[in-house]
Amino acid sequence: MNRSQMCVANVKYKQPSADGERQTRNLLKYLTYRDSRDDYVPQKTGKERWVDQGLGGSVAEIAENCGDLRSDYVLMFSLVINPNPDLIAMVDHKQRERFVRELTEQTVENFFNARGIDKGVEYSYVTHHRMTDDPQSPGQHNPHTHVVLPGTYYDDGLGGRMPLYFSKNKSVDHIALLHQLTEVQMAEQMERYVGPDWEQRFDDLAAARQAQLSVTHRPSHGLIPEDGGQWEFWCGTRQTDEQSSATGYYRHAPINEKDSELQFCPLIRGLSHEDAERLALLLRTEMDGDFARLRQLAGEFNQMSSKDREWFLTELRQQDFTRSSREPDFDIDF
Repeated sequence: MNRSQMCVANVKYKQPSADGERQTRNLLKYLTYRDSRDDYVPQKTGKERWVDQGLGGSVAEIAENCGDLRSDYVLMFSLVINPNPDLIAMVDHKQRERFVRELTEQTVENFFNARGIDKGVEYSYVTHHRMTDDPQSPGQHNPHTHVVLPGTYYDDGLGGRMPLYFSKNKSVDHIALLHQLTEVQMAEQMERYVGPDWEQRFDDLAAARQAQLSVTHRPSHGLIPEDGGQWEFWCGTRQTDEQSSATGYYRHAPINEKDSELQFCPLIRGLSHEDAERLALLLRTEMDGDFARLRQLAGEFNQMSSKDREWFLTELRQQDFTRSSREPDFDIDF
């Protein structure tokens, strides 16, 4: 696998100004009370959300300490450590928060050790449990952490605080170092939490998704009317993770005035790999090239009760899919 896909680690900062102080408090409140823009997390006394590693355990405490430990140019740094949801899906659900916390603490410690900052830097972090909004794989568990640090660190040799920098230039690239150390730590934890075959399992998932793209190498199944034009689409499937797949359609989605990219748009999620493939075959036959009909049929399936859905899929599994010369005949009604 491409190790750069393992984890995202981004760095931003707030300036020591009146506006920067306001932005810092707003960010801290957001991180405390929300997992995402739309997910509010109520707080309970005695169950503070911040993990205090020297910078504080509440909005007020962290903001005050950042003010006291500011540099001339930085009031607060904020880092995001976000493991790849496809890898997190391999980790037992009960162990995921511990996995992300360990990843955060070890990465931060290793990062400052590599920079020769022996005493480390005071920091606090919060763990968020959001669901992905990736159009191709929405709804995947995406635990990640937000880390906040002050603008200075204590230099033992100089006996005082010095400005903390995240440089990115030809001679020193702290951002690249952070990414490198995050990837090393992520790989080490994946082997411990998941097993030595984790990388092969990731590659198998990527290979399965690549194979599913073969449907787009054939004539399209219909056209999508959009913005005065039409776009080809292919009814197919895409593996969500090792256990489940989604049935939907592929299309070339415009990314600017000249270019487009092939995307998968899931319509029915949470299916076994085999059921997803069978359902895609049924939808291709029943929609008869009509995109609106495809969406209607998918909507009808999604509105079924769990009992009716299981009956429907049981009947679908009885159909003969061995004939490759033509689409199978179905006698199942939505």
